[in-house]
Amino acid sequence: MDKNITDIKPDIKGAADSNERPALMEPMLIGDGSPHRGALTDLAMEVVARSSGFRSKLPDGVRIALADLVRSMNCYYSNLIEGHDTHPVEIEKALRNDYSQEPKKRNLQLEAKAHIKVQEWIDNGGLRGRTFDVEGLKEIHRKFCAHLPEDLLWTDALYKGERLQVQPGEFRQHIVEVGRHVSISPGAVPRFMAHFETAYHNLGKTNAILCAAAAHHRFVWIHPFLDGNGRVARLMSHANMLETLDTGGIWSVSRGLARKVETYKKLLAECALKRRNDLDGRGNLSEEALAAFTKFFLEICLDQINFMEALVRPEKLQTRIRLWAEEEIALGTLPQKSGQILEAVLYRGLLPRGDAANIVGTGERQARRIVSALLERGVLSSESTRAPLSLAFPASLAGRWMPGLFPEAED
Repeated sequence: MDKNITDIKPDIKGAADSNERPALMEPMLIGDGSPHRGALTDLAMEVVARSSGFRSKLPDGVRIALADLVRSMNCYYSNLIEGHDTHPVEIEKALRNDYSQEPKKRNLQLEAKAHIKVQEWIDNGGLRGRTFDVEGLKEIHRKFCAHLPEDLLWTDALYKGERLQVQPGEFRQHIVEVGRHVSISPGAVPRFMAHFETAYHNLGKTNAILCAAAAHHRFVWIHPFLDGNGRVARLMSHANMLETLDTGGIWSVSRGLARKVETYKKLLAECALKRRNDLDGRGNLSEEALAAFTKFFLEICLDQINFMEALVRPEKLQTRIRLWAEEEIALGTLPQKSGQILEAVLYRGLLPRGDAANIVGTGERQARRIVSALLERGVLSSESTRAPLSLAFPASLAGRWMPGLFPEAED
């Protein structure tokens, strides 16, 4: 886990407690009286409207298929932020238990698969109502670590010549330094995390959206786990957006953060700065810096919603899928009229198998042959041999069907 990060330096072994008080990380929210509050609230409401509008345009079958692809995309970009480049095509192979023979690459595939499993658990409601709860966040960390190979459960950071082993779901027992930020003492972590949970529990909708950025920073500022805090923070943010905005998992903030990773890290670092003067809020840390990160975070959300909405606009997506199907038919790798089935599924979302013959205007036997070919190519999916057909978005075709979603895989 994050073996390439060299700025984590344990200084003290054992859960020493320097008696720091949770007020050190105030403010936890952009308060109602803040001069930044109005503009940020307007931005949050725009995110709500755009996210809701995007989801409402997608048939359920397409939304579910898109969420599956976005899960891999989210994993890819979250790992990329940590310096681990595992392309979604390789992630897709890992999900089929098709691993590289190269140990390092295989480990990264297993790491990505672990991320996917945790996000799928979140997407299926595993964290509902517990996004900022201490036990919920420990569970994210524990579930993620449970699927990691042994090599990734150790940090490269040394303490008196020893490597440190990550304890799944357990708070760290060492002081660490990340960049210029020296973390609070290990004994203070439970106290700060209890305050974290209280601050972000049962907020109204506007505050729940506005707190996404604040909670993201305050979590990594506490640095509760020895390693893996960035990933847990992004999964936590994903869970918050999923629940607060009912996103359906069809867009990812991680893609936007990864594309502006230097700004992301810079603003995160600035959130740890002390309050500058009496005009900079009333807490120990800078409210102005927290507001700047909140604005950046919400703008990233908007950017990614707009990007995904443009990408899956029905008429454009239909054209890209139709052109791909025509090429495959011309090459003899798909049966004639395969494109008609794909277009029908795209518009309906779910297609009863019995309707396939009428759509292609052939007998049932030929319709079954077309459907089987599309299922084999991974562009259709179905829960059983009798269940309706739905569209699938394989990562290997993302470059054709959804250009720009992530970089092309190298051969």
